[in-house]
Amino acid sequence: MKALVSGGSSGIGAAASLRLAEASLARGEQPMIAVCGHTITPGHKEVVSSIQAMGGTAIALAGDLGDPAVPGQLVGEAIAEFGGLDALVANAGIASPGAICDLSVDDWDEMFSVNLRGAWFLAKASYPHLRESHGSACFTSSMSGQLPHAGSGAYSPSKAALTMLAQTLALEWAPDGIRVNVVSPGMTRTPMTEKMYIDADTKRAREAIIPLSRIGDPMDIANVIEFLVSPLSSYVTGQDICVDGGFSKSILSHIPGRPSSRA
Repeated sequence: MKALVSGGSSGIGAAASLRLAEASLARGEQPMIAVCGHTITPGHKEVVSSIQAMGGTAIALAGDLGDPAVPGQLVGEAIAEFGGLDALVANAGIASPGAICDLSVDDWDEMFSVNLRGAWFLAKASYPHLRESHGSACFTSSMSGQLPHAGSGAYSPSKAALTMLAQTLALEWAPDGIRVNVVSPGMTRTPMTEKMYIDADTKRAREAIIPLSRIGDPMDIANVIEFLVSPLSSYVTGQDICVDGGFSKSILSHIPGRPSSRA
């Protein structure tokens, strides 16, 4: 398994990098993982070292996906090191709250340049290599890209657009034997969301409205990413899997007076 994971230095991306390596080894393959981040950090190096300790190959790559030149450079460096590419995990993203009409043009453009355009450029650069390997791609969107989220600024619109980008690519790339899918995390505890879960009351309140009664862990998302780029999902493409403990499907259960399965 030769894979490039953007946003791979922490949170969901770090978990996905480790899970891809672990699953590849279990299949008797040699994992080669390009772990990409905005900059090289101690956490970034730790992910790479952990993969190497498993017996896999990993390299740390860095660059700002908001820069149009960077995605192609990252893919080029991975190809130069690995000689090919089997999987793209376009996971990097940023979030910034705010009311839509309060956003500046720069606020809007920054969100879309990383969350959408950066993923598009990664896909464009990866395409010939995925075509050669009949590989796969997984894009990390969000529950907020499926449902409107007031106060999320350009985040929800950018993630909704990312999902449509991936599903369009799934149709365009299918004749080349490339599968493309989306994972949409729900409430998940990561370095980016940690400030929300430090407050015990907020954490308990969120857990109370999730049918599985817990906040997601990055590995919960990573397991689905690994499935979507692995041979186990060889007949799955164009899908958006929401990994949210059942929250997004539970909205009717919050209507007062409706029947409930709870005693």
